[in-house]
Amino acid sequence: MAATTVASQLPHFVGLRRAGPSKAEMFSHSAVHFRLDQSSKASRAVVAMAGSGKFFVGGNWKCNGSKESISKLVSDLNAATLESDVDVVVAPPFVYIEQVKNSLTDRIEVSAQNVWIGKGGAFTGEISAEQLLDIGCKWVILGHSERRHIIGEDDQFIGKKAAYALSQNLKVIACIGELLEEREAGKTFDVCFKQMKAFADSITNWQDVVIAYEPVWAIGTGKVATPQQAQEVHAAVRDWLKTNISPEAASATRIIYGGSVNGGNCAELAKQEDIDGFLVGGASLKGPEFATIINSVTSKKVAA
Repeated sequence: MAATTVASQLPHFVGLRRAGPSKAEMFSHSAVHFRLDQSSKASRAVVAMAGSGKFFVGGNWKCNGSKESISKLVSDLNAATLESDVDVVVAPPFVYIEQVKNSLTDRIEVSAQNVWIGKGGAFTGEISAEQLLDIGCKWVILGHSERRHIIGEDDQFIGKKAAYALSQNLKVIACIGELLEEREAGKTFDVCFKQMKAFADSITNWQDVVIAYEPVWAIGTGKVATPQQAQEVHAAVRDWLKTNISPEAASATRIIYGGSVNGGNCAELAKQEDIDGFLVGGASLKGPEFATIINSVTSKKVAA
């Protein structure tokens, strides 16, 4: 009975494979290089952002914390002075969401780190979108590399999770990114575009989606993509959106960077025109440092 119910939640899930890049994606790949070449010669405007969305910083607390440590972290965040032109979200472990929601300033919204693919029911260990909304969550992180490569979630499963969350008005931080061997093999764009296509196959409205590019080799390793490496992928993803979704989606969708972001490297990364913010891991567990990363939005503002 339970197996039948699970199967009913996973329509067309098994066996979906993508044959290869479409002509549109190949065009997008070429277009990004053209745009990068052009942009390097152009003078910058007052704010160095290619997109029109508000700067966005998320803190992914992962499987960390205790009631005591989280109380201290919330206290630090409540006391921090944060720039006004930034959307800020934190994602505590499930068991601490309500504690955080009840004590954290309304200036910062709360996200979950995962959600089930459909409506709740006989799915042991899962949490539904409806339950998250019931306790005040507004966001969920989906497609994180730790869910992909440790838990085994694949592109299509993640895309369907995103579609259901959005259908319930739960906003989505959609993660993409390549493994080290994929980057070394020159497959970074192929991997990211494939992951983007899985989201696009299920999502019809991108208004409540933030894309997080997180090269897997940079997550928790201390290795950070150079600002130029990150910018190249962000520009490619924006051009993919322009070609495969719409110019409006490409402009409005925030594309944020994750991968060992900290208080020391955030300013240089933030200066890149296609980096619209950050998804922060370890450094988000330190209130003052997370505030520094949030306030790196000031690096977007350059001399005219």
